[in-house]
Amino acid sequence: MTQMQTVLQTIGRSKVISIIRGIEHEAAPEVITALKKGGISCLEVTMNTNQSLAIIEQARNDESLFVGAGTVLDVNMARESIRAGAQFVLSPLLDTKVIEYCLSHDVLPVPGVFTPTELYRAHCAGAPLLKIFPAGSAGPQFIKDLLGPFKGMKLLPVGGVSLENTAAFMQAGSFAVGVGSYLANPELSKRKDWETITQRAKLFIERANQL
Repeated sequence: MTQMQTVLQTIGRSKVISIIRGIEHEAAPEVITALKKGGISCLEVTMNTNQSLAIIEQARNDESLFVGAGTVLDVNMARESIRAGAQFVLSPLLDTKVIEYCLSHDVLPVPGVFTPTELYRAHCAGAPLLKIFPAGSAGPQFIKDLLGPFKGMKLLPVGGVSLENTAAFMQAGSFAVGVGSYLANPELSKRKDWETITQRAKLFIERANQL
């Protein structure tokens, strides 16, 4: 099994990717430990987070974690993140060059798409997992609607995913969900409230598995 297949399989099994954005570099290890205690094994560190590459490198030291880079806008950012150890690359947009670059390095590309046309273009370019962004404004029904003509495609809703709608997103046919600041929360991090982060992680895992 290739690295890309292993990462895809793990995301599908864990069902929740915790998105780390706006967390201070010094606090990142504690946040990641708290998430891991709550059952999170897949992390996305956004490239617009201060010292994102250092956080990715650090997190990769834990072999039980699967670490990706988020908010990757072009091939240069993809290259930097992969050099830092990113095992998957998420974008808020569709750039087929980023998909091609990731595939050539056995790194899972997760392009951001919203329309049926973008969805199909990304699929044809070889992306095995498609990030539906922003998903919160469209809701779980949108995932179900997309999977009508595109049955079998693996969709990852991101943006506006909450404890209230996670189960509904999964029941609509999502492959997994990406959860942002409600989980890896910068304010909780500043207060060193690691226990709340752990408890929230447990709840998201629980909701994502309510099928």
